[in-house]
Amino acid sequence: MGFLDEIGSLAGQLSQSSDQAKVAGGLVQALEQHPGGIQGLIDSFKQNGLGDHVTAMASGEQQTTTPEQVQQGLGGTGLVEKVAEHAGVSPEIVQMAMATVLPMVIQHFAPNGQASSQGQFGGLAQQLLSRFI
Repeated sequence: MGFLDEIGSLAGQLSQSSDQAKVAGGLVQALEQHPGGIQGLIDSFKQNGLGDHVTAMASGEQQTTTPEQVQQGLGGTGLVEKVAEHAGVSPEIVQMAMATVLPMVIQHFAPNGQASSQGQFGGLAQQLLSRFI
C-alpha cells in the first residue's frame, strides 16, 4: 500500500471525528511555520530523550506513540499549542490525535530520520490535506 493510500485510509478513519481531521490540517500549517519544519520536530524528540523512539518511527518500527510521549518529545517547542490554535481544539485533543499521526508523518517525510526538503513536504502536505476535505 502506497503512502497516499495509507493517508487516504487514515482520512477515512479520521473523517469520523472532525476534531482529528482539524488536527491533521493544523499540524500541516504549524509545521510550515515551525523552525526547522519536520526536521525541527525530529530534533526536538532527540533533545527530549526520545531519540530511539523517533528513530523507530522513522523506520516504521514504531506505528503509534502515546500522548505523553508527544508532549515529552515536543516539550518546549510550542508546536502542540500552535496545532491546537490552528485546529481550534484543545492541546489534549492535539496530543491524542498526534499520537497516531506523527509516526506516519515521520516515517514518510523523514524515512531515515532525515527530513525531506521543505518544498517537497509542502506539496505532499497539500495532497494529504485534500484527502480530509
